[in-house]
Amino acid sequence: MRVLYFHQYFQTPKGTGGTRSYAMAQALIKAGYNVTMVCSSFTNGNTGLNKPFIKNCRRGMVDNIDVIEFNLNYSNNLSYYERIKVFIKFTLFSIGIIFREPFDIVFATSTPLTTGIPGIFARLFKKKPFIFEIRDLWPELPRAMQIIKNPIILGLMNILELICYRSANKLIALSPGIKEGIIKKGIKEKKINLISNGSDLNIFSEKALSAKNKSINKDNFLAVFAGTHGAANGLDTVLDTALVLKKKNKKKIKIILIGDGKLKLKLKKRAKFHKLDNIIFLDPMPKVELVNILSSADIGLQVLANIPSFYYGTSPNKFFDYLAAGLPVLNNYPGWLADLIKKYKCGHLVEPDNPKEFADKLIYLSENPDIIKQMSFNAKKLAQKKFDMKILGKKFVKCFDDVKIDIEN
Repeated sequence: MRVLYFHQYFQTPKGTGGTRSYAMAQALIKAGYNVTMVCSSFTNGNTGLNKPFIKNCRRGMVDNIDVIEFNLNYSNNLSYYERIKVFIKFTLFSIGIIFREPFDIVFATSTPLTTGIPGIFARLFKKKPFIFEIRDLWPELPRAMQIIKNPIILGLMNILELICYRSANKLIALSPGIKEGIIKKGIKEKKINLISNGSDLNIFSEKALSAKNKSINKDNFLAVFAGTHGAANGLDTVLDTALVLKKKNKKKIKIILIGDGKLKLKLKKRAKFHKLDNIIFLDPMPKVELVNILSSADIGLQVLANIPSFYYGTSPNKFFDYLAAGLPVLNNYPGWLADLIKKYKCGHLVEPDNPKEFADKLIYLSENPDIIKQMSFNAKKLAQKKFDMKILGKKFVKCFDDVKIDIEN
């Protein structure tokens, strides 16, 4: 059975982004499926291909995945209109693949929402089944963040969203809020599978975690954020927290911000202006290298801007990486992740937009290593019990098996 898998931001563990699609493709291959991954190039990314592009495309086998990569060079630093241009190009190239490649099932994962368009074409013109995975609710999130204000564009996105949902044979939601959002659009619950992001315990193996970063001062209490530095991430709160810690003369606590994004330069300038020597900025790094940093840290920071749509409607990679590394999580917004942290005692919660409480909690945790040790144990146990990528991979494969049975019948 041949799967045509569309993920614009596909990464191997050697890239700097999320590796969910890599892990899920491997689960499909292990179950006997053939997978062709269609993606685009990405700044600081790694699709596993390094041969030259010919007519803006290159192709090759990467760990048993047949990868087709378009030369579009997407970046988080692009403007809104530049991103739209890349999305449209990827969609047009992908539609071409639908008419050229042999396949039995089409799978597409958002964002962007336009990734679902090839699946619509597969249903409409090829009469092939389509599975659509929703990582973020569009256009709800960009509307809530006021990234998109044009009512015409928002209206067109609403229409595309509904067409994607109704065209798909099955839907996969990455969080409870996403699932509820889909149901509110009139989609029957039985059509939706909830499969969150997960913890890749192969990458975050005990052997990998034991190779701690030797350049890090063990006397420091290290809090790490690993993710995009954009408007959605609310990292100004982290800098406000660092300022409180500086005023309290808590030199032992250091905050590392790993990643890139439109606001990184602004954040670095602000840190320099306030002489925040307790903030350390690092460039994006492959996940195989990120393991060493996380294994040397004391706590992971799960931070987002205070936007209610984020509370239950996101499934951030970094949270599950923290769990995989056995890192307690300090979370600054309510929602399903906060509920998990509270239930499984694998971290602490602080109110949104409250740098004083944020700083006080870091100080408290830095002075209580036994609490950190217990929460670390709980975090790792939660990753193993509920969010192991192998467990989620089996649920993922079952969606395809169900569609396969429908085809055969």
